Amino acid sequence: MERGSRAFTGVGELRGQAVDRRGALRKIAKLATAGAVIVTGSDHEEFPAALAGTGLPTCKLAFINHMTTSPFFAPTIKGIQDACAKFSTILDCSYTWTGSETSNVDEMVSAMETALNDNVDGIAVPMIHAEAFNGLTATAVGSGIPVIAYNADTPNSRSAYVGQKLMESGYDIAKMWLPRVTPGSHVLLSIATPGTLNLQPRLDGYIQAIKEAGNAVTFEAVETGVKYEDQLARIESYFLGHRNLAALIGTDAPDTLACGQVARKYGLARQGVIAAGYGLMPQTLALVESGDLLFSTDQQAYLQGLYPSVAICIYKETLGAEVPVSQYIALRYVSQANVHSYPANSYFNGGTRVP
Repeated sequence: MERGSRAFTGVGELRGQAVDRRGALRKIAKLATAGAVIVTGSDHEEFPAALAGTGLPTCKLAFINHMTTSPFFAPTIKGIQDACAKFSTILDCSYTWTGSETSNVDEMVSAMETALNDNVDGIAVPMIHAEAFNGLTATAVGSGIPVIAYNADTPNSRSAYVGQKLMESGYDIAKMWLPRVTPGSHVLLSIATPGTLNLQPRLDGYIQAIKEAGNAVTFEAVETGVKYEDQLARIESYFLGHRNLAALIGTDAPDTLACGQVARKYGLARQGVIAAGYGLMPQTLALVESGDLLFSTDQQAYLQGLYPSVAICIYKETLGAEVPVSQYIALRYVSQANVHSYPANSYFNGGTRVP
């Protein structure tokens, strides 16, 4: 995984565009060398060890994550591995995947410190806190180590950001489900960790759209925790205490899945109750297909691993001449109308099938 940089200019600003993942892979293959190896199948799991000791210049990537065991980020890891494979004829790439399982900022900061002490060539980290990563980011960038925010951003000295414009995303999503909600009705807005910059801006976008609509819709933002089992239990409990709910709306992939599961269990779609949110895990796609989820938002988790990795690789390969640039991932929605274009078990969506 090496250097990130203007390789991104070939793909361009992604806001408002659907992204062709296979096309992105083809572009990135051209950015590597003509003989770049594309690893598929079980080779993905063995990739870092397979390249050890090749004699090529090393490129060490450190991915810090706030939910390291979440199935949502399985495609992100695949993106990292694919990027490493693309550069395997010119760089001995390796990566680490560390951080926190529970959005614990202190654990993430500690992992970032470890990465700096390990002399990595680039760091990618969700900036879920407005200040916690600022000092280490400045230290890294000042030492010539690019730091790329992904999935969440804050305006510090980071080199680039890869992800959606999150408040805009929440606002746009609300504009899709609000017209279907009866004026004066009540909606549940689920959020795993209030205040974190990967989720709070989405919630803020929902709330802004509700207030602007002026149709007297009431809402409650319910903290559901980071474990899926807790999210499912709390969303179901809230529904059972508020049977008049008009919508159950998630702000991340697991709580959106939980909203869909509750909707399916109680047949809410047939009653005109909306469930929607984020994420394209295989179970989520099944709920979209069945109509239990009205729609879900494609966050393109695969690209959140691929793009930062490519940027860091190119940065190192060009000795810093080509610097990372931000990539804003498209606001793209999946409903019954287009769900069949998403292979149900593709690793792009957290499944196991390799294209």
